[in-house]
Amino acid sequence: MQQKPLCQICGGEVREFFDFGRQPLSDRFVTPTSTEPEFFYRLAVGMCEACTMVQLMEEVPRDQMFNAEYPYHSSGSRVMQEHFTQVARRFLETELNGPDPFIVELGCNDGVMLKTIAGAGVRHLGVEPSGSVADVAAASGIQVRKDFFEESTATEILTGDGPADVIYAANTLCHIPYMDSILRGVHTLLAPNGVFVFEDPYFADIVARTSFDQIYDEHFYFFTLRSVRTMAARHGLELVDAERLPVHGGEVRYTLARAGARQPSAEVARMLAEEEAQGLTEFATLERFASAVESRRDELVSLLRRLRDEGKHVVGYGATAKSATVLNYCGIGEELLSYVSDSTPAKQGRLTPGSHIPVMPPEQFRSPYPDYAVLFAWNHAEEIMANEEEFRAAGGQWIGYVPHVHVV
Repeated sequence: MQQKPLCQICGGEVREFFDFGRQPLSDRFVTPTSTEPEFFYRLAVGMCEACTMVQLMEEVPRDQMFNAEYPYHSSGSRVMQEHFTQVARRFLETELNGPDPFIVELGCNDGVMLKTIAGAGVRHLGVEPSGSVADVAAASGIQVRKDFFEESTATEILTGDGPADVIYAANTLCHIPYMDSILRGVHTLLAPNGVFVFEDPYFADIVARTSFDQIYDEHFYFFTLRSVRTMAARHGLELVDAERLPVHGGEVRYTLARAGARQPSAEVARMLAEEEAQGLTEFATLERFASAVESRRDELVSLLRRLRDEGKHVVGYGATAKSATVLNYCGIGEELLSYVSDSTPAKQGRLTPGSHIPVMPPEQFRSPYPDYAVLFAWNHAEEIMANEEEFRAAGGQWIGYVPHVHVV
């Protein structure tokens, strides 16, 4: 009998509940003339039977994903710009108002959050391993260290800058399999009454909405309050607050502090009870999720095939990392979507990972408009639809697949 993989958090056995098959790197857009073989891996997800942490069954080497060619920019969305500005202002009001405060952001990307912090004259440091976006942050005046954050990094920062009143990470922590080193680093660097605040996709929302495209190579962990609380306790940290966020299809902002340093909020107990009532740690719940994912695949492919047979022009909108899971798991290629429209210059003129659908600039989408567009960037639906009102006015229709396959 084959032994189950061991949990990266606690060493318990991880029980697999879904396999998406062979998948490419979600942000590795290839050139049409490239002769280099693509990197593929098995994308499967399971839950630890001991600490309940949901995680990928196989780890993709971090330098394969986060390097100088990493194309994602946090400031590319107006909604996210506003979100990070509000985050920064909140820290300035509540945590960074003492004498000579200091904040460290893990995975600062292009510096969209730290820009407000820097503008207020507060000491800060962004730790960002992807060189291209780190350079963008540095060019705007942000203090950046091009590196992966781990225990040794934290020790060096502590020696040079002193303890951090706030350590922050947005859509970063779930990317990092080596959590022990991260949390030891947080414990090393954090001031006695400091906070470690991170926000990431919430597994309860993924299950409730069947948003299976949130599962891809860069998302190694899928957090719940229960699993975060257990993980934190292993490193002398305590979950003291949690807040639901509407961004990126449903996230939670977790606040950790040194054990006993702060009183946990009532929201922590309330959300833990809610998770228990939802049966998030029961394997039957995960099996129902797996069945729902298969149904979404069949419904989406059936719709696209029907539209093709009717002679409709159908494209994709948003060459997101999430779209790699959808396209490759569902077996969708250029025969069903003629191209994917995306505003990121680094992706334009290239092919989607694995499925090899051309990525075109927005000008292509508008001249002429297609009949239908599959909205892969559904977490930015409101902003996108407001920007593309003429598409609807011209008779175009959006196709969504979260929480179910539907035509808008």
